[in-house]
Formats: sequence, C-alpha cells, structure tokens
Amino acid sequence: MKTTLRYTLMGLTLAGLTFLSTSCRKDLCYDHDEHGLSVKVNLSSDWEQEWERAYTYDWEELWEEDWKHDYDDLRPAPADGIRVQVYTSDGQRMESNLPDEGGRVAMPEGTHELLFYNNDTEYIVFDGVAASESATATTRGVTRSSYRELHAGERTVNQPDMLYGAYMEEYTAEKTLVPTELPVTLRPLVYTYMIRYEFESGQQYVALARGALAGMAETVYLNDGHTGENAATVLFDCTLEDYGAEALVQSFGVPDYPGEHYGRGDTDGRRYSLNLEVRMVNGKFKTFEFDVTDQVKGQPRGGVIVVSGLSISDDEGLEGGGSFDVDVDGWGEWVDIPLPLD
Repeated sequence: MKTTLRYTLMGLTLAGLTFLSTSCRKDLCYDHDEHGLSVKVNLSSDWEQEWERAYTYDWEELWEEDWKHDYDDLRPAPADGIRVQVYTSDGQRMESNLPDEGGRVAMPEGTHELLFYNNDTEYIVFDGVAASESATATTRGVTRSSYRELHAGERTVNQPDMLYGAYMEEYTAEKTLVPTELPVTLRPLVYTYMIRYEFESGQQYVALARGALAGMAETVYLNDGHTGENAATVLFDCTLEDYGAEALVQSFGVPDYPGEHYGRGDTDGRRYSLNLEVRMVNGKFKTFEFDVTDQVKGQPRGGVIVVSGLSISDDEGLEGGGSFDVDVDGWGEWVDIPLPLD
C-alpha cells in the first residue's frame, strides 16, 4: 500500500513539473518577438508647430501689437495620432496607426521607404497611398448657393484640417534584441492665412460675414510637401471685429510650389482673389471682391492678407427699414453644403 501511494505521489509530482515546464515554454513562445531576435522599431515623434513660412514677409518680426491674436496663438497643436506607411523592398505596403507620441512600427527586416502623417483629420481625403510618390491629400468639396465664382471652373472646398507629414526615402530595419529608436519630426503640410477685412465705414450694419480665397492649391504631396498644379477656392466663415471682419483660413498654400516658375513675376499667370459676402442687419446682402495676387505671391505658405477701404453706405444699411435676427437658426443661403466624394 505504501509503495503504491509513493508511486502515485511521484507520478503527480512529475505531471505537475511537466505542466509547469510546458506552461513556461508556452509563455516564452508568446513573448519571443519581444525578447528574441526580431525587428523592433519604436517611433518617437516631434511636431514642428509652424503656421507660416517666411518668404517676402517675416510676420514674427512684423506682427502688429494691436492685432486680435498674438503670433504664437496661430501655432497649430500636435495631432492626436500618427499613420505610418511602410513600403517594403519587395513591393508590399504595411500600415500602422500610433498615438501622437509614437510607438512600435510594424515592419519586416530589410530596407524600406517610410511615410508618416497624422490620422485624425475630418475634411482631408487621402489618395494614391499605394506608393509614396503618388500619396496626396486634398479636401472635401463644398458649395454655397449665394457664392459667385471668382475663378471659373475652380472647385470650392472646405478648409483642410491641420496636416503634418514626414518621409524617409530609405530606412534599414534589422533584427535586434533590444528596440531600435526611430526619431521623426512631422512638419506642417497645411498653413494659415490671417485675413483682415478693414472697413472704412458702415461695419455697424454687418450681421454676418463669410469669405472665399481663390487660386489656392487643391492637393499636397505627402512625401515632400510640394503642391499640385490644380487650384481650388477655399470657403470660410468670418468673425466680426470692431474694424470689420477677420478669418483664420487654413490651406495647402499656392499651387505648384515649389515650382521652377514660382517667384518670377507673373510668368506663371496665376491670380489670387479674395471675396467677402456680408449679410446686413436689414437682411440684405453685399459682396466685395479683391485681387490679392501680390500679397499671396509674397506669402505662398501662410501669412497675413489685409484688404482695406471697405464701406457700406447708410442708404444700403438702412434700406427696407427692417432688421435681421442674427440669433435665429437656418441661415438659408448661408448654409454650406458638403459635396459627395467622387
């Protein structure tokens, strides 16, 4: 009886040791990629928070003290997430989505191209991401029933969300025992124009204001930040100020920039136009249009655009003797209508 019991206990002990040994081997197997020899690339991100690029004007130096915003107020915030496209040497594409601070990038061993951009946009449409050289961003179309074209045939679009990007033409991933750090700086692909409509008289009659900036780039290439040759008109709302109206307008900048013809006078033949549409307190509309080519050419990627001398006469502002309630919903002609994607 004792002999039988001893063998039974030994059997249970051996079985337990076998179970524990098996469990440990299984845990090691599960963690093999992390603890063994494998590709482990950890992205650490940095965000370049610039809203304009100095060209003819350096607004950080020229900023007016009495303007509504400080220069640094216009700096964009870092994005909420990062999308990484890995283009492998054998023609495959792998995608990772990471938090804003970075994280582990999935990629095999070998030499690859890497494309980075933020993945938290609402109005931007990405296209051509199957290859790094064709990856572009554009923005969703929108229409406004009261808007009259500034440039014939231009698509009217929403402002793009803030977009950052970075590109590595060649990155070699190797198997290592410890993670490899990959620092990346994501730089702006969208820039801001602060637009000031300065009234000479009659701004007290303005109840609502909206604008449009025509001739801006329709697309931007993610790999190097150059813009496509097609132009679009960006629609936007304005805030009312004691001097008139103001807007902070985001865009990809001017088309075909940098291009070999840019900056050589008017040899590229491009014109840039600005619109302001106001709805007065009596419910009537008035539209102003401006040629801002000289200002935009000197500021291809963000800056300050000022138009002055605007006026609304007393006859225009008081015509009809009625009033318009700016607090009611349903602006009718003022509603911008998003267009379906092609």
